[in-house]
Amino acid sequence: MKISVERGTLLKAVGQAQSVVERRNTIPILANVLIEAEGDSVSFRATDLDIEVVDKAPAQVERPGATTVSATTLHEIVRKLPDGALVVLTDDGSSGRLTVEAGRSNFSLATLPKEDFPVMASSEYQSNFSAPAPMLRRLFDKSKFAISTEETRYYLNGVYMHVADADGGKSLRCVATDGHRLARIDADLPDGAADMPGVIVPRKTVAELRKLLDDDEMQIAVSVSETKVRFATPDITLTSKVIDGTFPDYTRVIPQGNTRKLEVDAAEFARAVDRVATVSSERSRAVKLALDEDRLILSVNAPDSGAAEEELAVAYGDERLEIGFNAKYLLEIAGQVDRENAVFMFNSAGDPTLMREGNDQSAVYVVMPMRV
Repeated sequence: MKISVERGTLLKAVGQAQSVVERRNTIPILANVLIEAEGDSVSFRATDLDIEVVDKAPAQVERPGATTVSATTLHEIVRKLPDGALVVLTDDGSSGRLTVEAGRSNFSLATLPKEDFPVMASSEYQSNFSAPAPMLRRLFDKSKFAISTEETRYYLNGVYMHVADADGGKSLRCVATDGHRLARIDADLPDGAADMPGVIVPRKTVAELRKLLDDDEMQIAVSVSETKVRFATPDITLTSKVIDGTFPDYTRVIPQGNTRKLEVDAAEFARAVDRVATVSSERSRAVKLALDEDRLILSVNAPDSGAAEEELAVAYGDERLEIGFNAKYLLEIAGQVDRENAVFMFNSAGDPTLMREGNDQSAVYVVMPMRV
């Protein structure tokens, strides 16, 4: 195999592939990236046995072929090469070495046989559709903060993507929850997605997928089966196993009868929460919200380190209410608001609180209160 690739193109392709590779693994081949060159392109394939990413890049292929080499080492070498350099990768197949040349730099890397590289079995996808990158970006970006990190409740360690009944018909919905907060985001159902099985997309896959969604003009080809999900652009294909488990009935958690309405400038609210939470050293950092006629007082009382209080002008016309929340959860939820105003709907100090962005019903958040 002998190929020449421009350094920037190579860095992007190898970077996408190596990010899937687990730093600590007991199977040497899983630390490698599979390089396959033919025609006028080269592909880089990496896997951790749960996720597989294949990134294609244009290249001058002098001799087609394939080999595997350490993903991290190759990425580091390419990253440190000068911008605009032409990188030549050569593997003669018999020496067990891949040479990387660029200008006056020359590296020789150990390879492992391409036959040992595990390629994810292709599966029949029940549903195939395409969706614009900004739509998928919104669905996953706004829900991923609520993914649980508790390994025992593994079925919450991802985003539940499914078809749901929404106002005015069906929608593509992403939901995540960790039992303390919940995010439910809806988007218009793409053509061909109506028969899609509901799947739980793992946390790591959500993070890797984010790298495919930066181009606003891009259409992403989505394929879903009971066990796998695949997202593809013309250059990159990300295939992942889905979490084998049943996502709980989240609709029971979303309060329907909350009538006390607070409207507040989301950015101002987030900054105020952040300021008053500064005095509290502990992880839970409870912030108390005292609501009165068009007035909100945020306060934190930490006996060992001090107290803080801040008043905000808000729109609130209901009876007095005092309720406490974890500061981190409030900040994360307020951070999801793209519009100016956040609308909080309360019931009582012990009941879950609902939050949405202005009048937009397509993004709904729930947060559980804390005793303060």
